[in-house]
Amino acid sequence: MSLATGLRAATRTAPLVGRRAFQASSARMVHFLNATPETFKTAVANKEKVVLVDFYADWCGPCKMLSPILEKLTDSPEVKSGSGKALDLVTVDTDQHPTLAQEYAVSSLPTVIAFKDGKPVSKFIGAMPEGSVRNFLSTL
Repeated sequence: MSLATGLRAATRTAPLVGRRAFQASSARMVHFLNATPETFKTAVANKEKVVLVDFYADWCGPCKMLSPILEKLTDSPEVKSGSGKALDLVTVDTDQHPTLAQEYAVSSLPTVIAFKDGKPVSKFIGAMPEGSVRNFLSTL
């Protein structure tokens, strides 16, 4: 069987759901973990979503408590910002990218800055329980 024949056969027998999983939509949440400055700039420029940027360090205990909460909430399609926009998550390791932390005046970890329309609009500092993070998201 040739490669082309095999691909056609696989396409015919593949369920519709499997093909739809590869389509992108503006509602799909995206995580940019350990972002580089280039990835950071591209991600926060998204005007269709609210982008949460988590400035963290591997040695930071409160960061380790907050990161799973942020990942869980931004991964859930039911959780949206107060404006109804979907959420993306960008994480920035301040040890690897200190210039980004300096640019946004990050002096304590974790610091989470929310971006809308490419601009920072709100932030919080320190680890918070899930309910408090949900309240923060509802203000965006």
